[in-house]
Amino acid sequence: MKARRSLAGRTAVALGLIAAIAAAAAALSARWLHGTAIAALTGFLIAIPFGLWLAKRMTKPWSAVVLAVRDGITSLRDRDFSVSIASTADDELNDLVAAYNSLGDLLRRERLDLHQRELLLDTVIQTTPLALVLTSDAGWIVYSNIAARQLFLGGRKLEGHDFNKLLEQNPPALRDALSTRSDALFTLEWAGEQQVYHLSQRSFLLNAKPHRLVLLKQLTRELAAQEVAVWKKVIRVIAHELNNSLAPISSLAHSGRLLIQEPDAGAQLDRVFSTIENRAAHLASFIDGYARFAKLPRPRLAQTTWPQFLARLEGAAAFQITGTLPQRPAEFDASQLEQVVINLLKNAIESGSPPNEIQLAVLETSDGFLLEITDRGSGLTEEVLRDALLPFYSTKPTGTGLGLTLCREIVEAHGGRLSLANRQNGGAIVSVWLPFDPEPVAGP
Repeated sequence: MKARRSLAGRTAVALGLIAAIAAAAAALSARWLHGTAIAALTGFLIAIPFGLWLAKRMTKPWSAVVLAVRDGITSLRDRDFSVSIASTADDELNDLVAAYNSLGDLLRRERLDLHQRELLLDTVIQTTPLALVLTSDAGWIVYSNIAARQLFLGGRKLEGHDFNKLLEQNPPALRDALSTRSDALFTLEWAGEQQVYHLSQRSFLLNAKPHRLVLLKQLTRELAAQEVAVWKKVIRVIAHELNNSLAPISSLAHSGRLLIQEPDAGAQLDRVFSTIENRAAHLASFIDGYARFAKLPRPRLAQTTWPQFLARLEGAAAFQITGTLPQRPAEFDASQLEQVVINLLKNAIESGSPPNEIQLAVLETSDGFLLEITDRGSGLTEEVLRDALLPFYSTKPTGTGLGLTLCREIVEAHGGRLSLANRQNGGAIVSVWLPFDPEPVAGP
């Protein structure tokens, strides 16, 4: 039964019928016409029309399905996934129809899912307060969201505009920030109020063509709240340090006045004045640390070879150089970076590491240089790893909490990064990455 319903079975049946009709016709002709050749010709001529009729009748459903599949594939190519084909009684044709319909259903569901994801993504992008602008390599805006339209063109559509010409209509601070092609913080004045923005810029390939993504986020409220919190902490730290120094000084001054009236009080007075001098020196050092942090100048970049730079550190701290130094010269402010490395080396010494385990390596990466300072000291706790780079955080009894913060500020002013981590088998590693072509970002 299955063979007769298949394409091969139906073809065999059709050929058998045609052959039987031809044979019957030939037999009848031979009986009437008494000629073999004429009888064979007569049977052949009678079988031809029947064969053509039977072939047309048998191939009609096949042709219909093939044409339907062809039209369906054309619809799929045109991204129309709504076309489906009715099932047939033929098993083999029905398998083909079912496969096509299954493909159409799959593509239809995928397009619906994709449409829903695109709709969700567009809704998120359009409703976010983050201003987003995507431009082509030539500077034409190809996509923007509502926040960007409000910021740049009063809510009107940005697509199709020349971004550079559009910036000419905006405040100079915005133009200057976008001209650097790097991340930045800048301030704009809107309606008489100062508004702080954070700028992020990224370049990437889209459809094998360069594009530029600009993201702007208003940080005025967040920075104001953070500024108040920082000032409160600064006031607490300064008040604490002043109290720790001024209270003993006041007490010792009173004791000194009493000792002056006593004979043979020279040794005690010497201790009093020494203690007052030490507390005053500590207070002066504390104030000087804050002053240096607040007055960090813009880096003065100059090409320096690594052997030349590391030679400046000899005698400042004990360390060993590991690996081969890069031959390519670097561009940085040697005095500022020297301050960073000395501070990090002193921290390694104070960690309790053996001097011969304090090592410094300089590696050349694909986009910059990586300085690694390692030790075998006590390592860093999770709290220290989390808060060590924050201002005013210190684990030292007399620390100001500005050493690592100052190091980070100097490194980031060079366009680099500073990170802390623990080493396996004990100790810590401090990594400083510097780009090949830094752009100073610190204020003067």
